[in-house]
Amino acid sequence: MKFFIDTANLAQIKEAQALGVLDGVTTNPSLMAKEGITGKNSILKHYVDICNLVDGDVSAEVNALDYDGMIKEGEELADLHEQIVVKLPMTKEGVMAAKYFSDKGIKTNVTLVFSAGQALLAAKAGATYVSPFIGRLDDVSTDGLALIEEIRLIYDNYGYETQILAASVRHTMHIVNCAKIGADVMTGPLSAIYGLLKHPLTDIGLAQFVADFEKGNK
Repeated sequence: MKFFIDTANLAQIKEAQALGVLDGVTTNPSLMAKEGITGKNSILKHYVDICNLVDGDVSAEVNALDYDGMIKEGEELADLHEQIVVKLPMTKEGVMAAKYFSDKGIKTNVTLVFSAGQALLAAKAGATYVSPFIGRLDDVSTDGLALIEEIRLIYDNYGYETQILAASVRHTMHIVNCAKIGADVMTGPLSAIYGLLKHPLTDIGLAQFVADFEKGNK
């Protein structure tokens, strides 16, 4: 399972990279705005800065809603760096754009996916990644993990190579359960990744080891 971090914060990306388990980064316009990154030139430069920090794929989202606009923005993003993945919305125009970029060998991530049917369309269009938002589904009393299971079943039935990128991951158990189901990638906050480190028995055991060592080496 690949671990992506969902942020535009360079310090957090560096910290995740230093941990040694980071495989990529996802961003969106909201995350850019949160970091105060505004204006086209600043945003494009920030994408390059992120690419220079990590070895894996970096999803950069188009803002256009029309097909021609998506193609124009997507090509500009793809030209920034070889690690850029063009992030497209799950709309008719987004699916068409995913097919266009797929035919040109440009990686894509179809985002804002909330149903198995949407994920099927993304795979048919040749998307590299599909991003079902499990946390947002949970927020409206719908089982986000059940959607991951449905997509996994469909993709395995037909051998689709599109990778399931579990997005809107909120906590550690989201990560563990997505791994059990077979999501190819998860993207979430650094706190959720760090949560995997924690177990009270580890802390208790380590404290006992240290105490025993100190008793025998005074």
